[in-house]
Amino acid sequence: MAKTREIKKRIKAVGNIRRITKTMQMIATAKFAAAQQRATASKPYTEALFQLVADLAASVEGVSHPLFGSDADKAKNAQPLTLIITSDRGLCGAYNSNVLRTAMAFLRANPAAKAGSIELVGKKGVAFLRFNGIKIAKSHTFGDKPSYDAVRALADSYIERFSSGEISAVNVIYMRFISAGKQAPAVLQLLPFSPDAASQLARSQKKSDDPTPAPAAKVPYEFTPSARQLLDDLLPAAVRAVLFQGFNDAVVSEHIARMVAMKSATDAAGKMGKLYTRKFNRARQAQITTELTEIISGAAALA
Repeated sequence: MAKTREIKKRIKAVGNIRRITKTMQMIATAKFAAAQQRATASKPYTEALFQLVADLAASVEGVSHPLFGSDADKAKNAQPLTLIITSDRGLCGAYNSNVLRTAMAFLRANPAAKAGSIELVGKKGVAFLRFNGIKIAKSHTFGDKPSYDAVRALADSYIERFSSGEISAVNVIYMRFISAGKQAPAVLQLLPFSPDAASQLARSQKKSDDPTPAPAAKVPYEFTPSARQLLDDLLPAAVRAVLFQGFNDAVVSEHIARMVAMKSATDAAGKMGKLYTRKFNRARQAQITTELTEIISGAAALA
């Protein structure tokens, strides 16, 4: 009797866990749909603005800008800054471990970045970085739905510090959203802005069967206002848009990871519940058989 009672308690506990994980899976699915809409809606604007600045910088010769790194390179004591984007909550599978593993590989390959300023978004990376001896200069919290105003304030602070020569570069390590079935950790160089990197990114995202040929020569432009004034407006806007897109990708990737993890947990709890149910039935049958044997043996002894 004690064995069947214990199995019954385990069946009840597994059922409660399954209901919790199923609920969390449904919540993650709903949040994923909203986050995916935000991420996909902002991506065309970000890519178009990024390519516009790259084309503008490539078509103008002799025009420099602080965000290209020409003025910031004069500060010899400037150190690079690395921003690592993790989640505030757990139960999202290998999401945080993949991002942090990529961050550690980047820091080991770049001693200057490891010795520089390291900032963290989310609470789940704090213990990991402290355990590995990485000092966190500043922590940020943006929640499940980062607002553009909050990300813009962060981007403006990076732009100001980079332009003044306080920092020499800004790299963002986050989970890049490629599709609903594929996400990959990535290292994004936010500053200094590289027109060549922007052009290569645009070409890599182009379909291989696209019949449109690449331009063979530069097209001369006449700018009104001047090219420097256009860059003063477009470059900060591009940096803000790229950083905001990185945050959107990280959020939607987190929801996907949590949705998959909770689905796996729900399926595992369902299988475990069936296993305990079979064990309970077998134990109950054995108990009934034992009771019947005792009754029959007693009746035979009395006869």
